[in-house]
Amino acid sequence: MDRKYLLTALGYAALGMILGIVMAASHNHIQHVTHAHILLVGFVVSFVYAVCYRVWLPDVTGTLVTVQFVAHQLGTLGMVTGLFLLYGQFVPLATIEPVLAISSIIVLLAMVLMKWLVIRNLRKA
Repeated sequence: MDRKYLLTALGYAALGMILGIVMAASHNHIQHVTHAHILLVGFVVSFVYAVCYRVWLPDVTGTLVTVQFVAHQLGTLGMVTGLFLLYGQFVPLATIEPVLAISSIIVLLAMVLMKWLVIRNLRKA
């Protein structure tokens, strides 16, 4: 799982950098919130998860591991897409707010699940 998280982290890093370059080139920084979330939730958190799996969860497999990965990816993609649509003024807040709320909760649940996986594995060690 560490490799999957590393690859997705690097993908988010590239996406965040591309958005940053586009904003700089256009002198339009309206998507700065989206840019920050791509880099923080997408890149940094995914990279931290890659390290967690590599260092503390190297042999952990199973349904919960898959659920944790899928939840983080779906939540992050929902959040980033929702923010892009909101700040790009493609969709009004009232329409996209439920997507942002649900996506944020999914990202949080993925974090709580990661903490539980680490605690459970540390207790076994």
